[in-house]
Amino acid sequence: MQQQFLINALVKLENYGNRLPHPVLIFIYLTFAVLLFSFIGHYFEWQALHPITKAPLTVTNLISADGLNLFWSKMVTNFTGFAPVGSVMIALLGLGVAEKSGLISAVLTKLVLRAKKSALTFIVVLTGILSNIGVDSGYVVLIPLAGVLFHSAGRHPVVGIVACFAGVSAGFSANFLIGPFDAIMSGITQNAAQLIQPNIEVSAGANYWFMAASTLIIAKVITVIVDKLVEPVITQHEYQSPADDTASKANDSVNSQQDKAGLHTLLALACVIGLTLLGLLPDNGVLRNPDTGGILDSTFMKAIVVYIALVAAFLGCVYGFKKGRFRSFDDVIKAMEESFAGLSGYLVLMFFAAQFVALFAWSGIGQVLAVQGADLLKSLDVNLLVLLIGFMIMVMLLNLFIGSASAKWALIAPTFVPMFMLLDIDPAKTQAAYRIADSSTNIITPLMPYLGVVLAFVQRYMPKAGLGTLIAWMFPISLSIATVWTLLFAIWWWTGLPFGF
Repeated sequence: MQQQFLINALVKLENYGNRLPHPVLIFIYLTFAVLLFSFIGHYFEWQALHPITKAPLTVTNLISADGLNLFWSKMVTNFTGFAPVGSVMIALLGLGVAEKSGLISAVLTKLVLRAKKSALTFIVVLTGILSNIGVDSGYVVLIPLAGVLFHSAGRHPVVGIVACFAGVSAGFSANFLIGPFDAIMSGITQNAAQLIQPNIEVSAGANYWFMAASTLIIAKVITVIVDKLVEPVITQHEYQSPADDTASKANDSVNSQQDKAGLHTLLALACVIGLTLLGLLPDNGVLRNPDTGGILDSTFMKAIVVYIALVAAFLGCVYGFKKGRFRSFDDVIKAMEESFAGLSGYLVLMFFAAQFVALFAWSGIGQVLAVQGADLLKSLDVNLLVLLIGFMIMVMLLNLFIGSASAKWALIAPTFVPMFMLLDIDPAKTQAAYRIADSSTNIITPLMPYLGVVLAFVQRYMPKAGLGTLIAWMFPISLSIATVWTLLFAIWWWTGLPFGF
């Protein structure tokens, strides 16, 4: 009875969520809202005092000749200069080569195939978490493969699909490596933080230490909940084995890939690691900051996304040519082009998000709201950690209605990052809190783009399974991850450990 009530409630939530406009339309509406409120704020003389310079902060009317001329003249540079755009495009140049060569899929698949039966759930979940470095590889390759592996191990295949989906989606922010998502988040955070400190830089590794430490912990939490709670529920349902199991064929194909391509790629990776250490470890290493001799403040760390792209492209070329996927460098260039082809929706969204962020900054509304909001919170004397946890709960609820992580962050970062900065909360901590909240509820939001794809994988074994049933299975996993990850955030906060570079 309780499960059916939960399913019905989540299905209703899905229906409400489907009524929301497209994220692009949301940013268009917000752009007009900023124009309107800039006029209202200027007319009623909204203002505040800058907490550092004590200079008056006022709202600028953008519905004026000067405002409109500024908007038209800066529309192109608003987009081209938007931090998340360039970083992601550079990262995908390299990762696109690695993905089209088959390297990312082969590594992830082999890692799963080598898992012992006793540790099958944990390895499937962990591999799912790590797959976010390969953009959508986890959804496309790992999730169906997990069903096949669980079936071959004598376990319900849908349990494998659910476990892998939880790792890929709910553990999306965690990883041992820095990837495109880190670049997207840090770029948006930096733009928001510059409303208060114009010269501030937020590295793509701003949350690295925290997210790397989270990886194994989140994998273990998902494993325990799946094995102890979700699997007993799923195993009450019978399943059928598809006659045409394409994932099984992929499994057989991977098992036959014991060739020289993998060995050559490992040797190439060893060379890259060796050269990188040679440039970092000596006091006068060429990758260190030439003035301070430091690593964290070096150009290498500031351009870590470029480094990842170059390494991924190099290893992808080695694997692709040895494997026969690439016959010439024309194929490599085609792989880059194909990786960009999938960016069309993202670029459209980022164009309108960039205009909104720029107008919001020019209007001064964000600065006035940030200062007044910070003053209000100071007067309430709210504990900063409690404040951030409240922020996380808000994001978790918002995630049920706006599925895109980058769209939500571009929407709320210009207000919350400066506001929390004025309360002496580092932008990296605000960003980490957001990423926890967004990731942990990804698997229960009906607006998650891949939810329908995962449901299709489930229906191959259980044709009568519905979206509400899938979300109901994911709900205890989501709640557990949100709780444990928030506790880990609190421990990190109390101990004063660095969140990243």
